[in-house]
Amino acid sequence: MALDIQTLRARHPDHWKRACAIRTLTLDAVAAANSGHSGMPMGMADVATVLFEKHLSFDPAAPRWPNRDRFILSAGHGSMLIYSLLYLTGYADMTLEQIKNFRQWGAITAGHPEYGHVAGVETTTGPLGQGIANAVGFAMAEENLRARWGSKIMDHYTYVIAGDGCLMEGVSQEAIALAGKQALSRLIVLWDDNGITIDGKVSIADVTDQKARFAASGWNVLSCDGHDPEDIDRALVAAKASDKPTMIACKTHIALGHAAQDTSKGHGALTDAAQMKAAKEAYGWDYAPFEIPADVKSAWEAKGKRGAAAHAEWAARLAALSAAKQAEFARIFAGEAPAKLGSAIRALKKQAAADAPKLATRAASEKVLGVVNPVMPETMGGSADLTGSNNTKTADMGVFTPEDRKGRYVYYGIREHGMAAAMNGMALHGGVRPYGGTFMCFTDYARPSMRLSALMGVPVVYVMTHDSIGLGEDGPTHQPVEHLAISRATPNTLVIRPADLVETAEAWEVALMQTSTPTVLALSRQNLPAVRKTHVNQNLVSKGAYVLAEATGKRQVILMATGSEVEIALKARDALEAEGIGTRVVSMPSMELFAQQDEAYRKRILPGGPVRVAVEAGVRMGWDRWLLGERGKEAKAGFVGMSSFGASAPIDRLYKEFGITAENTVAVAKSLL
Repeated sequence: MALDIQTLRARHPDHWKRACAIRTLTLDAVAAANSGHSGMPMGMADVATVLFEKHLSFDPAAPRWPNRDRFILSAGHGSMLIYSLLYLTGYADMTLEQIKNFRQWGAITAGHPEYGHVAGVETTTGPLGQGIANAVGFAMAEENLRARWGSKIMDHYTYVIAGDGCLMEGVSQEAIALAGKQALSRLIVLWDDNGITIDGKVSIADVTDQKARFAASGWNVLSCDGHDPEDIDRALVAAKASDKPTMIACKTHIALGHAAQDTSKGHGALTDAAQMKAAKEAYGWDYAPFEIPADVKSAWEAKGKRGAAAHAEWAARLAALSAAKQAEFARIFAGEAPAKLGSAIRALKKQAAADAPKLATRAASEKVLGVVNPVMPETMGGSADLTGSNNTKTADMGVFTPEDRKGRYVYYGIREHGMAAAMNGMALHGGVRPYGGTFMCFTDYARPSMRLSALMGVPVVYVMTHDSIGLGEDGPTHQPVEHLAISRATPNTLVIRPADLVETAEAWEVALMQTSTPTVLALSRQNLPAVRKTHVNQNLVSKGAYVLAEATGKRQVILMATGSEVEIALKARDALEAEGIGTRVVSMPSMELFAQQDEAYRKRILPGGPVRVAVEAGVRMGWDRWLLGERGKEAKAGFVGMSSFGASAPIDRLYKEFGITAENTVAVAKSLL
């Protein structure tokens, strides 16, 4: 390859120097950290240089400008690629000092790019396949907003650099198929086709014809020499002209110009001093570590400044809108709920308290969405092929399709993981509030993206119905027992399990008020009686737990329950009270919200002394804080719930067989007195 490098240098000397700034910063940073992935940034430096110089519309002085092009590094291990680009183009927070502290404590240059830490990083990538799947959501949000606001306000592309690993992950197929179906023509994936993974050549594990795979999923497929700037530019121009999403297969050499080129060693940390010296000599790079010559840095910065004009023109077009429209645009991009939300929720609660309907909380959720979606035009809902079961579609939404980009409901197909990843992308794009449904059990399939919602702090709402053995005859494969605990174990996640229509309305209000926390709504398949029959304006779910029914005599027992088991706790209370045993019922729809309350409030709800029994059709894990801690005692604590997987049978039989009944709750409480 030595000859080729010399040819490349000679043919495109300016481009070559700018691309080598990325390569050498990568080599220096990884060597200083003694950790990282050198090969990918070195191999894709030419592609990234052409993209940033000639195509990407961005403004380093305004990293959150809503109409910027989005650049997503799906191959997140190659983080030095994006860090180098951000430093070179003039993002203020990406200093040379940050580059020198790559992968160190307190630096923004984490091992993999993290959203919220670095201006210019659009999403957290590292788990392979997530970036390309997020990008589908970014492109969908752009299409929807362009249809709603017009191309003067919203009109941009989403570019992705993805590697072989991204394309092997299963979520990539879900994302690719969804993007093809939706004809997302503003989505362009640059595939780093270097044929190398950590273990060796891609061929040891995979023989997929990636170009044929993308074409089969409805994509436009192009190829280019990933080291020839003219060929890269030609492919990008053609991609932008397509009416389909485009994959460009960029033929590259991992760790270009280094002794480890085209080998699996080239994937990881290249730190050998002699080999680094030889590589820099091949590049014609005669500078100290981390030194970028002034002419190269200023040429890069000039590319960065180019976006300021496009940004200013856009700002003028936004300023030409009415004051009301400008305020609405600012609101949706700030992720703020509209003022009308509170009054819509209160009106529904008042009606629900008066009517006291018996209905499943999944159906209650549909009623809430019926009043929410008209006052929040930024919501985009959907379901993974369970629309009629998740009750996620309301009459006013329309369906998002290539023919109707104003539609706000997405048929995601049987793609729970792809749906969750796309929703993250929509939320990160801004201007859109996504929610999506499946069965609670299939949080398993969505989990990697749910974790990233929490890690990134994006307020996606997961509508998880059929939330317990109450699902019935479908049996244990479909009955979640551990899933509440898994969701509660995830940091920065709200899990809310409402008991009736009033609690469901309050749960949705809480979820839609969040700006940096995802919410999992656990909703029942089976009909539940109304438990909140007196209207109060206050949102009691926002407290996490509250006294639903008070003991009439001396308080001897506190029953805690969530969702469908609140009715069981109330029946158990009636029986205990009939025996003269004073019993309080605490509805605890959200442990996380309750834990956030001050000590005085928690003490009022859970005072020390009485016996405590928790009732929930899931595993016990997570309950011990409220049973044994918070002034509780092990000798006076009991749990009525699941300790095994479920079974296939009608719901009433299941609850009886697994002992989740009022009778058993009474027996457990009395055994502790």
